Amino acid sequence: MTGTITSNSKQSQTAAVNPRFDWKRIAYLLLASRGLDDTEESTLLPEKKVVYQFSARGHDLAQIILGSLLDGKHDAAGAYYRSRPLLLTLGLTLEDAFAGPLRKSGGFSDGRDIGVVCNLPNSDGPMVLPMSGDVGSQYTPSVGWAQAITYHRDVLQDSSWERSIAVVLGGEASAATNGFWSALTIATTLKLPILFYIEDNRYGISVPSELQTPGGNIAANLASFRNLHIREGDGTDPAEAAALFEEMTEYVRAGNGPALLRLEVPRLCGHSGQDTQAYKSKDCIADEQVRDPLPKLKAYLVPGMMSDEEWAQLEVKVNADVATALDGAINRPEPDPSMITRYRFAEFASDGRLDVQKAGGLAVSGHKFPKSSDIASPEAQRTNMLTAIRRTLEYELKTNPKVLVFGEDIGPKGGVHAATMGLQDAFGDKRVFDTSLSEEGIIGRAVGMAIAGLMPVAEIQFRKYADPATEQLNNCGTMRWRTANRFAAPIVVRMPGGFAKVGDPWHSVSGEVLWAHAIGWQMVFPSNAEDAVGLLRAALRSNNPTIFFEHRHLLDSPWARRPYPGDDYVLPLGKARITVAGDSMTVVTWGAMVERCELAAKKIGESVEVIDLRTISPWDKEGVLASVRRTRRCLIVHEDGLTAGFGAEVAAVIAQEAFFNLDAPIQRFAIPDVPVPHNFGLMDAVVPTVESIAQRMTEVLEA
Repeated sequence: MTGTITSNSKQSQTAAVNPRFDWKRIAYLLLASRGLDDTEESTLLPEKKVVYQFSARGHDLAQIILGSLLDGKHDAAGAYYRSRPLLLTLGLTLEDAFAGPLRKSGGFSDGRDIGVVCNLPNSDGPMVLPMSGDVGSQYTPSVGWAQAITYHRDVLQDSSWERSIAVVLGGEASAATNGFWSALTIATTLKLPILFYIEDNRYGISVPSELQTPGGNIAANLASFRNLHIREGDGTDPAEAAALFEEMTEYVRAGNGPALLRLEVPRLCGHSGQDTQAYKSKDCIADEQVRDPLPKLKAYLVPGMMSDEEWAQLEVKVNADVATALDGAINRPEPDPSMITRYRFAEFASDGRLDVQKAGGLAVSGHKFPKSSDIASPEAQRTNMLTAIRRTLEYELKTNPKVLVFGEDIGPKGGVHAATMGLQDAFGDKRVFDTSLSEEGIIGRAVGMAIAGLMPVAEIQFRKYADPATEQLNNCGTMRWRTANRFAAPIVVRMPGGFAKVGDPWHSVSGEVLWAHAIGWQMVFPSNAEDAVGLLRAALRSNNPTIFFEHRHLLDSPWARRPYPGDDYVLPLGKARITVAGDSMTVVTWGAMVERCELAAKKIGESVEVIDLRTISPWDKEGVLASVRRTRRCLIVHEDGLTAGFGAEVAAVIAQEAFFNLDAPIQRFAIPDVPVPHNFGLMDAVVPTVESIAQRMTEVLEA
């Protein structure tokens, strides 16, 4: 279906009141939203009790009408910083709405996030996915939820997901972002049950719509988009907005595919409380005030549904409720500083049970995994790492119906490295499927699926290609912390990289230190087939998001081949392995450097201990320190750049914790801060080789 656009022009004053809606509740919520905004703007912001203030005045009526139609058990909305009226409609209390901007304890972030970056983990009703402070990042997680709806409904045969929808809200400026276009592509190619609601207030902060999209109308520009039902209208007219939202939500619920509704609304305020709007003319501001939806709603309801006296009584009640909520929020205690480092990762309570988040991941539903063991049951034949990864994915797909594997070229082709070869044939294209060429879309969709209770395994073809997904990766990692354990998105991101038969600046990046620094992410880096099985299975059964790094050189390396260790083999994260025992020096390494360090140790003929970290986050500090305290010398070898590489962190911990146990300075050996070159000779000149590692080992021993 090609997009079609119509516009309604009914006037509220002459239209009959739509009986589908609880208009008195809508009026209450609109007045309450205004009360919140007015209190912040007139009192809390000038008194500096609120620092960031984003009013929803003008956007509020349409959001409340939309929220009134989100009543399904598995409906979900992706929203942004001007979406508080929607959250009020879906259950956010007035006190929590005040407490967030006041940075008080409790609520949707416990003082950790900006007060309008909200979330709402309703367990048996419409959910609001965790918002983010960056523009446009709400779109792809929302479309991930929409795809999860179809998976729960069609593959898992869960009838409670029938007629569920996802809704995503964004200003017209957000329609210029990568996230919007990626989500639109996913939704229309897969015909997903999602409504895109664009709130067009004509300005992205100070930039007019004409500089965000040609002609200033994203709906008009999308008219030829296939599989997208489009409408436009006036978001300040109660009757028109209600009719349009009713039509569009029903269109999506009926299984027709995605829809987009663009409503014009005034922004009756600055972008934020500090914005003077000097870029707007007096005529523009006057026009916006004329389009205020609050007087229009009153005219729609009075005297037909309510009398003037009833409206006045409602105003009195709202004022009292807002004052009570403000008093309650102000008198809440400040957040406990001793708790601030909690919830970076999943935690266990004092009784040993998992402190489960309210939404996201398999743990919420009490999912039970098959038995596991850290003791291998090796087969007779050795296998390469590529086959070990494929077999692990195959077993987890077979035993866990909530596992999905996806990325570019992973379907019929089996992946550019062949790690998913045959999996789509075995499990179908609903569980193993190709995606559009957008890393933002791959990761964002995985986040939405995880929040919906699935276990997504997303493949990024090469480590360097993860860069366009940085926002989604960062937001995924910080989600648990930002929401004070209300939400989490445990996903696994398979990410090949590192040098191979040849290098280059694009396909040979490792950059693992990024994931050591990334809050909330586990990062595993196997050096052989056996460890790849144990670490991948641990990641697939974890309650935290995990980067699984697949080194290209090791995928089919004879050295990395090991017997398959069995279908119940799971390795604990953060536990290094001593691959060569010795007492004259400790060599700490990981990935493809493990083989080279072992060969170098053999070459120099000294009693060198080689430690394979295996996991970068968490890493085995105690194991490394115990070895260094015994050998009294340490060399750290890795493939990432030298400056601020992860070796620097290892060295700093050793210097701090074991300084007086050292007989020689700690040394690091890594790539000298350049990309991996393409020429063979140049690559060997920068990537540590067996010969160059052996030389550095000798230097440390002789120091």
